Amino acid sequence: MTVQFRIHGDIAVIQLDYPPLNNLSLELRKALSTCLDDVGSNAAIKAAIIIGSEKVFCAGAGESDAGIMDAHPDIRHLVAQMDSAAKPLIAAIGGSALGGGLELALGCHYRVALTSSMLALPEVTSGLVASNGGIQRLPRIIPVARAAEAILGGTPIPVDEAAQLGLLDEVVEGSLLDGALRFAARLLASGKDTRRIRDMTPRIDDATAFFERKRAELKKSARGRVAPLANLDCLEAAVTKPFDESQDYIKATYMQLAAGTECKALQYSAFAVCEATRIPDVPANTPIREIGSAAVIGAGTMGGGIAMCFANAGIPVTVIDSKQEAIDRGLATITKNYAATVTRGRLTQTEMDRRLRLISTACDLSAASKADIIVEAVFEDMPVKEQVFRNLDAVAKPGAILATNTSTLDVDQIAAATSRPHDVIGAHFFSPANVMRLLEVIRGGNTAKDVIATTMALGKRIGKVPVLAGVCDGFIGNRILEKYRVQTMLLIDEGASPQQIDNALVSWGLAMGPFAMGDLAGNDVSWLIRKFRAKMGRNYTPNPLADQLCEMGRYGQKTGKGWYRYESGNRKPIPDPEIETMIAEHRRKLGITPRKVTDEEIVEHCVYAMTNEGTRIVEEGIAIRASDVDVVYVNGYGFPATRGGPMFYADTVGLAKVIATIDGYVGGYRGDSWKPSTWLRKLAGEGGKFSEGRQQQ
Repeated sequence: MTVQFRIHGDIAVIQLDYPPLNNLSLELRKALSTCLDDVGSNAAIKAAIIIGSEKVFCAGAGESDAGIMDAHPDIRHLVAQMDSAAKPLIAAIGGSALGGGLELALGCHYRVALTSSMLALPEVTSGLVASNGGIQRLPRIIPVARAAEAILGGTPIPVDEAAQLGLLDEVVEGSLLDGALRFAARLLASGKDTRRIRDMTPRIDDATAFFERKRAELKKSARGRVAPLANLDCLEAAVTKPFDESQDYIKATYMQLAAGTECKALQYSAFAVCEATRIPDVPANTPIREIGSAAVIGAGTMGGGIAMCFANAGIPVTVIDSKQEAIDRGLATITKNYAATVTRGRLTQTEMDRRLRLISTACDLSAASKADIIVEAVFEDMPVKEQVFRNLDAVAKPGAILATNTSTLDVDQIAAATSRPHDVIGAHFFSPANVMRLLEVIRGGNTAKDVIATTMALGKRIGKVPVLAGVCDGFIGNRILEKYRVQTMLLIDEGASPQQIDNALVSWGLAMGPFAMGDLAGNDVSWLIRKFRAKMGRNYTPNPLADQLCEMGRYGQKTGKGWYRYESGNRKPIPDPEIETMIAEHRRKLGITPRKVTDEEIVEHCVYAMTNEGTRIVEEGIAIRASDVDVVYVNGYGFPATRGGPMFYADTVGLAKVIATIDGYVGGYRGDSWKPSTWLRKLAGEGGKFSEGRQQQ
């Protein structure tokens, strides 16, 4: 059953009944259209209510119905049928009314909703535009400026604000159906008739000036994205053109966006996140261990952020550090972070206090004895971590998961410091841990399958995107990052500047350039890793220029100088002549005459380095599939989701072109920095793609 039809006196109730999301499938559309015809032909019915459940009104079009969305009646014509109904139609919204769901509600003449409802046109976040009347009706029922915020950001409009703006006619307390029936009865008693949003006039003073200003803002903030500007164009058409004319323009724009790379990349990224939880030898029904409490070893920036992740999910956590001063600093930082979120209106003071109560502290490792999972977040030094795990082995209860937050070190070597390597796993959080979505879960050679299943499930529970990786230096993310950094430094050798490289990559879509990122994270961090790798003799590439930077004490923002200089209280990177002199002297020593490096070269060198190393990681079984590499880079390293990740992006370029370009690098400056992947060459020769759903064979 997709729709239920009932009559309460002279009011019809049409209930969408297509769980779990009441998606607008062809069957539901046909049934709803028939019910609307029945309402129109029955003289005893004076008004009708369209309602879903109290959790979901309608979540729009379902992916499984994508191929039949144009079948009659399509959503556009269904909304038009509702809009033109002779009797008042009332949308009773409970829970989500998203995309096509909100468009359905906007086709009704009146709207009521529960306080817990979510109203949004999020199509821009999928690289699309709301093409079934939503982008035309929203700026007619609420001010154009507010409609623009909702449409261009894809963000929900709070229920209270929706009522103030006139998008909702009433906010319902208690039973949604009872409240809707009471509203309908009052409406009929008042003698009010239908009220079509399409006949309303958009509320804006100077449309030309508004859209010029908005377009200038978007060209700066969209960073090459197509969908935001296309949505603005459609909104302008909706406001300045007749309704039917703008409808045709918006539909044509939708079709163009749906066929574009940006939309496909965003859809792929969403699919890849789900796919990353599928582990071939760890079935979905693998029993998981109960996680009712946690402990974090280390009260520094990382440890505090990890503790917040547990508290945010309602899991009691104990932060343990050998020094009380470190605990006091860590707790102060946690409190400051929560307070800032309260100030921004994203957290209530009551909720902040509840989360803080879930965080306890201790200076003795024995405080971890009852924890179900213990996450080590101490200094990135193997002897230090081995000692921590020897101590944990002595105090942790049987069955506790022992997780290391290492970003590069050998999880198997850490596990060998215990008598229970099957309970040891890597849990690589990204800084700041309370903000960053990615969690690299590192599977050791002896890690038990239920430990893997539990850690992956816990990652989702604490709001992370978990991706499984095998043991190697740097795992997935940092191993690729090393190759990326090598190319940025070779580009400096040849003639590029840090700011040119950063600007080229940010313009292309990266969240931050590599040199600004180094300054933010601390250049000394990667310096210590380089020294460790040199000492261990593995995965080490000399970086004399970056070493010299750190020897000068230029660690980045925390010292006021790095690849850039920074003014007090300001994070804006400012090019520094001292760095220009240092680079010029570096080139002189190498005997290099700098050449003009193009932005296109910069992007190719950096992104193809990611692709090539990502392919090798899949070849070696460190990543299960190519899409897992993309999930890591989109969710942990600022790679634009609109380009899908380094593997998907290579597909869009064409693997034959990618391998040909890499082969060209092999014959150029420092060609020894490239080792083309066997699998990449094989796929390119076959005309294959990483995103065809196949794992590396």
